[in-house]
Amino acid sequence: MQASQEPQTSTGIHSLSPQPMQQIEPYCFSPLQVLNSNSSVHRSQGTEVSFQTCTEQFFTLESTPATDYVIYNSPSAVSVSSNRSPFSPQCSQSYVSDVHHSSDNTYGSPLSGYSGVDDNNKLMHALMVLRNELLGPESDIDDSCSFYSVASQTSSLTRCNQILEMAPNMDLQQVLITCAEAVSASDIATAEALMDILERRVSVSGEPLERLSAYMLEGLRARLLSSGSIIYKKLKCKEITSAELISYMQVLYHICPYYKFAYMSANVVIGEAMENENRIHIIDFQIAQGSQWVSLIQALARRPGGPPYIHITGVDDSQSAHARGGGLELVGQTLAKVAKSCGVPFEFHAAGMSGCEVQLENLQIRNGEALAVNFPYMLHHMPDESVSTMNHRDRLLRLVKSLSPKVVTLVEQESNTNTSPFFQRFCETLDYYTAMFESIDAARSREDKQRINAEEHCVARDVVNIIACEDTDRVERHELFGKWRLRLMMAGFSPIPLSHSVSTAIKDMLNEYSPNYRLAESNGALYLGWKNRAMATSSAWR
Repeated sequence: MQASQEPQTSTGIHSLSPQPMQQIEPYCFSPLQVLNSNSSVHRSQGTEVSFQTCTEQFFTLESTPATDYVIYNSPSAVSVSSNRSPFSPQCSQSYVSDVHHSSDNTYGSPLSGYSGVDDNNKLMHALMVLRNELLGPESDIDDSCSFYSVASQTSSLTRCNQILEMAPNMDLQQVLITCAEAVSASDIATAEALMDILERRVSVSGEPLERLSAYMLEGLRARLLSSGSIIYKKLKCKEITSAELISYMQVLYHICPYYKFAYMSANVVIGEAMENENRIHIIDFQIAQGSQWVSLIQALARRPGGPPYIHITGVDDSQSAHARGGGLELVGQTLAKVAKSCGVPFEFHAAGMSGCEVQLENLQIRNGEALAVNFPYMLHHMPDESVSTMNHRDRLLRLVKSLSPKVVTLVEQESNTNTSPFFQRFCETLDYYTAMFESIDAARSREDKQRINAEEHCVARDVVNIIACEDTDRVERHELFGKWRLRLMMAGFSPIPLSHSVSTAIKDMLNEYSPNYRLAESNGALYLGWKNRAMATSSAWR
């Protein structure tokens, strides 16, 4: 996700809005407190719900068992359980077939809701359910129960014909999944035939799944042709002006709460941590337009006893520079004007580079300054040990820890696409971005040109990168909060409990959006969800 911001006036530190996303033994969950916060009044009435025992399909560093959940903004959530987020209604992974379906869960198995026209199709579906429930999707045993693999027992031509015969009875999601299986198996004939079918069923102005499928189809084609990095770079460097790009980013900022969630939660945490400090240094590792800090500067200006001295170091790459229409000096000038108007002593330091390039000398660390570090949807772009021995993801965390910061804020998309094999990564991407496209759909009409452009230029390139690219070319490498927690703790950090003020600020902000957005707290993190799908997490560390 690319950062984008728009100034809005804030009234206090707790309403900071930035201005203009192995099998284990069964375990039992604790009771859940469901809190309804649709009212602007901060009272809440709890309904206690008990989780049933379930078995997590596979438990790795990417996913950890949840314990206690507090869920906000979820009037329809009277029975929820999950092995991956506080919002998921099933115990299985998103791409594992579930026997029980909920009308509120639209991101289930690729085969969810499928009804075959003959006994063979019904049998394949039943076997797929049984296989996944018993073995999990990462099993080494051949996947002989899927649409594609059942047909793969015969010759390539016969297999292709069998799949094409089944295709008319498959919905769009099933065709997309089957095509991905063919690409994964390097079955070019079947993949190309299914792509021709998909081409007639996708649309950038259709329903959310139709729009997402258009971009996922582009990613599959690029992968099949081994041109993933080329296609991705063309998407990334599309011939649009900086003014156009920033306008598309601002469209997403306004119609979805994902960026506001990141900036507001971080601002409240940092504001509270720096309450008694006279000299503050903030290092923002993806400062973008810098307007996240306008509301913080304004709030600190009203602090009893006078404002502190504020020193901000902004780190950012060339993509944000293109959106700004210039370098980080533009950010510094804007923030300096805001600080001057508020009577706040201010200094800005620009570090125009990728996080992979950042070294201690680039950060202007000074004695006597209380340090806060902000990672907003940024760390997942850092290659880890699976990509390079340099492991910049953990290197950067260790570097920050060596600076002894008073607080570190981390906001990341709640998705697992880092080290997963292609097909599982494809299914996870389908699940996650279906929810994102649905949330966008709730705010803008399907014919809206701004929405179409925003999806194409700000979201589609991420989807294509995840699907089409590998190794160093694949820069979108998301991890679940459980893995981020382990990385931070291994680097020497300890979690900081989030105060009630953080969730209160986010709940107030969510009142402006669809009631399908939900908020939950679990394992020290604040989760933002769309319906039953966790979309992003915010956490604080020291």
